[in-house]
Amino acid sequence: MPDFVRICSQSELPAPGTVGEFTVAGRTLCVANVDGAIAVLDNVCPHEEGPLGEGTIEDGRVVCPWHGYAYDPRTGQSAQDPDLTATVFESVTENGELRAKL
Repeated sequence: MPDFVRICSQSELPAPGTVGEFTVAGRTLCVANVDGAIAVLDNVCPHEEGPLGEGTIEDGRVVCPWHGYAYDPRTGQSAQDPDLTATVFESVTENGELRAKL
């Protein structure tokens, strides 16, 4: 998978029900663990640029810590505003590493 870059080792993944921030190639990413399903999103909330990787997981969505905007980790779609979509990157966990196509 030549287009995929390493984000972290599997042992560094956030615990189920939590998110974390990882910086790769000068870009900060939000890695969300939603009941064991891993999603990689741009760390910048499209609402007012809050840090999604410092947020929480609620009802299966990534919630920004600044204003509570929630995003579907599979599609990036906002639960509050249909015009807002967080960028979601294709990702794969294999050989003990999380990799994403940025």
